[in-house]
Amino acid sequence: MCCSEIGLGHVYRIMSLGKKLIKNGHEVSFFSGGKAFQLLQREFKDVNYCTPVLWYENSRGILTYASLMNILLPLPIFNIEKNKLEIKTSNAMETVHRYYDLRQQIRKKRPELIIVDGDIHALRLASRWKIPSVYITNVIRPSHDFSPIFYPGERVIERYLKHCLKVIIPDNPPPYTICEFNLGNIEDIGIREKVEFAGSFVDTTPVQGHRRHVFAPISGPYGTRAKLSKLILPVLRDLKIRSIVSLGVRDRKEIARKKDVEIHPWLSLEKRAVFMKNAKIIVFSGGHGYQKPSICIPTQPEQTGNAVKLEKLNCSILVRNQNELRKAFDTIESESKEYNSKVRELNNFSRKFNGLAQTVKIIESL
Repeated sequence: MCCSEIGLGHVYRIMSLGKKLIKNGHEVSFFSGGKAFQLLQREFKDVNYCTPVLWYENSRGILTYASLMNILLPLPIFNIEKNKLEIKTSNAMETVHRYYDLRQQIRKKRPELIIVDGDIHALRLASRWKIPSVYITNVIRPSHDFSPIFYPGERVIERYLKHCLKVIIPDNPPPYTICEFNLGNIEDIGIREKVEFAGSFVDTTPVQGHRRHVFAPISGPYGTRAKLSKLILPVLRDLKIRSIVSLGVRDRKEIARKKDVEIHPWLSLEKRAVFMKNAKIIVFSGGHGYQKPSICIPTQPEQTGNAVKLEKLNCSILVRNQNELRKAFDTIESESKEYNSKVRELNNFSRKFNGLAQTVKIIESL
């Protein structure tokens, strides 16, 4: 099983799927880099390191033009976490290293099936070596905030998708597909017969709770976390809204309290679930959590597509700056009955599907 380390959604899906397959008696090896590799190491024995391929980002988030330059050119970057200036290797060189890392290690394993979540290098390798493969993705042809310069790369990826046995979308079938604007026309791409809308890997059962606070779980690479923190925290303090914020920093433990805002460096899955249950509004970056009315602050193009669809379903509001965030809180508070009704409607549909169980069933049938 191979996964991308751009965002932790990929690795969390692979971890859940891997545990189910191992429980069912299958032998599973894992391949990834960066923080995804570290998380996998904590849970599994057979974990193999691969060179990570990452966007160029700093404390303002992902920098589009710098990322485009970094495709071919190495660029200087200040690593805040290590407090030193570094040179970020070009994506082209990262890609070469990752491909050969995978090639060397997968050759030794001789797998019967390669399961890929967002890692195109593994998909290409499976295609070249004619190893049966399954691709798990929420993104094929994104249509929001996506630079046309990436279109040729999309078409190359689509060629590899046609060699997969199955393309699993961990999302609802239409018309409640949250990643709808990131998929494109599946018929036009020519993979309709391979695509399975399995449902979300996350439990979408509605949780009522006590509606005590706003919950803002911040996660992702350093630049993404820094950008979201700078945008969210000042607004919560100014509005004097009782709030729980998680900064996504694993190596710290102290909890800070500033006015009505309680700031946690890191939350376990159990504590996250409790804070989610008792929240009245969720502030997040546009992933696939939709148990409560939400405010989406996208930091990547695919998140923008998700946010647009959730807003279209009247379950969320897309914002990009502090003024829009302030207005969004007022809107959801004043129209809470309608927003909660639409979220229940979405949740009732989503509960019909168990993405994890369905994906295991598909994989074992192959």
